[in-house]
Amino acid sequence: MQQSLICKGCWEQMHVPVPLRGVASAPFRAFGIRPSRMNPNTCTICELMFTKVMRARKITIDATIMFADLRGYTSLSQSQSADAVSGLLDAFYDECANAIWQHEGLLNKTIGDAVMAVFNFPLKREQHARNAVLAAREIQANWRDRRESLVQAHGLSSSDLGIGIGIHTGELSFGEFGRSHRDLTAIGTVVNTASRAQSVAEADQILVTKAVFDRAQPDLKDCSSKAFQLKGFDAPVELYAA
Repeated sequence: MQQSLICKGCWEQMHVPVPLRGVASAPFRAFGIRPSRMNPNTCTICELMFTKVMRARKITIDATIMFADLRGYTSLSQSQSADAVSGLLDAFYDECANAIWQHEGLLNKTIGDAVMAVFNFPLKREQHARNAVLAAREIQANWRDRRESLVQAHGLSSSDLGIGIGIHTGELSFGEFGRSHRDLTAIGTVVNTASRAQSVAEADQILVTKAVFDRAQPDLKDCSSKAFQLKGFDAPVELYAA
């Protein structure tokens, strides 16, 4: 991934050139301002100090949420060595992170064998739903290429190492939640729906909602759909295989 010399978030949101790399970044690092772990082309200011977030602690934004889960990880962790399992998880995180950052998303959380990404904050992009779909496809493509070497190295079968992905888009709350332990993240129905879509996706499959299908055209024009009864939802939800 091409790395920016200044923070894209601070420049786009506040027109402030915050250096991320090189000699000019040294004074900023002394004050704890460095590349964000959520997206190395943004900085730690972006995580906590945008005016809107600081004023309200949380804001309502239009964004896209993506969940990706490494299938078979739980069973593998019981049969493989700790080093092998750690290596698999590192590889999974790396492929997800690179694809998410390449399409200007925020890798908001790593949750065991899953990751959660947010698109359209702090980097505002009109095509954020499409960016999430492209990131998901890149994750799947890169993982299929890398999986072969992992399978050979650990004596596994390809079916043991698939990735299931779910994506939804719409209005959600983003900001700092919690008191004793503050967590910068997104919450709401959009997040829950993306998570549930991921849970029913098969290995090597990407499932997106109707909202994503509509907003990511023409990239999804030939995708087929199926109704799923998602946990916690009264009515079936139409999901498209992307």
